[in-house]
Amino acid sequence: MCLGVPGKVIEITPNELGMTMGRVSFSGVVKEVCLAYTPDVQVGDYVVVHVGFAISQVDEHEAQEVFRYLQEMEELGELDIPQPQ
Repeated sequence: MCLGVPGKVIEITPNELGMTMGRVSFSGVVKEVCLAYTPDVQVGDYVVVHVGFAISQVDEHEAQEVFRYLQEMEELGELDIPQPQ
């Protein structure tokens, strides 16, 4: 099952191709994410991420609620996969 997981944007940077990228924290696990589909997002905002792309912006309350549900369903194992630095 494919899920979009909410996370908090902690850094925004353009990459060498001109796409907006960022670092997103998923309850302490930080991943590199493409932010091209959420051009108005700012550091501190919450986004829903699916396969490495932020696909929508959500408010903090909704993000925390969804993350809690995913933890209860034990659907967050993918976050433990090491990322290239």
